[in-house]
Amino acid sequence: MAGNSFGNQFKITTFGESHGEAVGVIVDGVSPGVEIDEAYIQIQMDRRKPGQSSVTSPRKEYDIINILSGTFEGKTTGTPLFIMLHNKDMRPDAYSDIQYSFRPGHADYTYLKKYGIRDHRGSGRASGRETAGRVAGGAVARKLLENRGVSVVAYTKEIGGIKCETYVEDEIEKNAVRACDSNAAVKMIEKIEHLASIGDSCGGIVECRIRGVRAGIGQPVFDKLDAELAKAMLSIGAVKGIEFGSGFAAADMLGSEHNDQMDRNGFLTNHAGGIIGGISTGEEIVFRIVVKPTSSISVQQQTIDIHGEEKAIETIGRHDPCICPRIIPVVEAMACIVIEDLYKQQAAMHD
Repeated sequence: MAGNSFGNQFKITTFGESHGEAVGVIVDGVSPGVEIDEAYIQIQMDRRKPGQSSVTSPRKEYDIINILSGTFEGKTTGTPLFIMLHNKDMRPDAYSDIQYSFRPGHADYTYLKKYGIRDHRGSGRASGRETAGRVAGGAVARKLLENRGVSVVAYTKEIGGIKCETYVEDEIEKNAVRACDSNAAVKMIEKIEHLASIGDSCGGIVECRIRGVRAGIGQPVFDKLDAELAKAMLSIGAVKGIEFGSGFAAADMLGSEHNDQMDRNGFLTNHAGGIIGGISTGEEIVFRIVVKPTSSISVQQQTIDIHGEEKAIETIGRHDPCICPRIIPVVEAMACIVIEDLYKQQAAMHD
């Protein structure tokens, strides 16, 4: 099964299934001599783990990581990091009733068509559980970027049609949906809890801001900075769209409005979202992603089984009624991996 690795000079390979023994990541291209320990990575794992609140899956995975290689006396050695998380709260029997049916919105049908076999236990590799390895690898990239003065912050901008009207960064980690507007967060939580009570789900929009990236990062023409970020984000299972800067609103703007003019002090606007020609401008990099409604819902739906017979199905289990709150550390992780990888590619050009 190809397609489990991401990156060039800084590269991650994730492994494991939702209800298997373990999940994790191998991280290659880590600079030697960087102080990093399990506690630092654990901070990000705790942000992603299930069971955090009433708006997330009640599955109890503590996601305690183990670094099995690549460090010595608290510092990276430059060799691959092997990070593993043992699954503790697996319940594969919960999927026995639907193992021969295709759940709407899930990858059941496509995986079977591609491989001729599929892991029905919580979607196997197609599960959101796979992202635990990404977050661990992204935490390593984040540490390297901190040394470069780069920061990455993502947050919920909209859920179920409820939009944030203000941006207060300090509010993001203070509410269960990780919204940048505390008033909107209350309404979002109420909506998610209501949908969960009737067995349904909703989607939303997550925005990410990357600060401190110097001008000149990115590899035209096919490895543009925005193209790499887009690939990284669209590789996350629940993401169905992405836009940078003014994004799709640019369709209604004039060139005289959208162009980022300059004076001797720099750019006057940032409609491009910090990227022009696939290369960073030195301005804040801003993008937004569309997160689909959670596919696993207990509302009865129409489907077919592996024999092509029509049937009704309900997905009973422990699922997030909205993916936005827990996808945020995943978005940050993938953004960190892209930026660190491109910094290393830039450095390799001058070696």
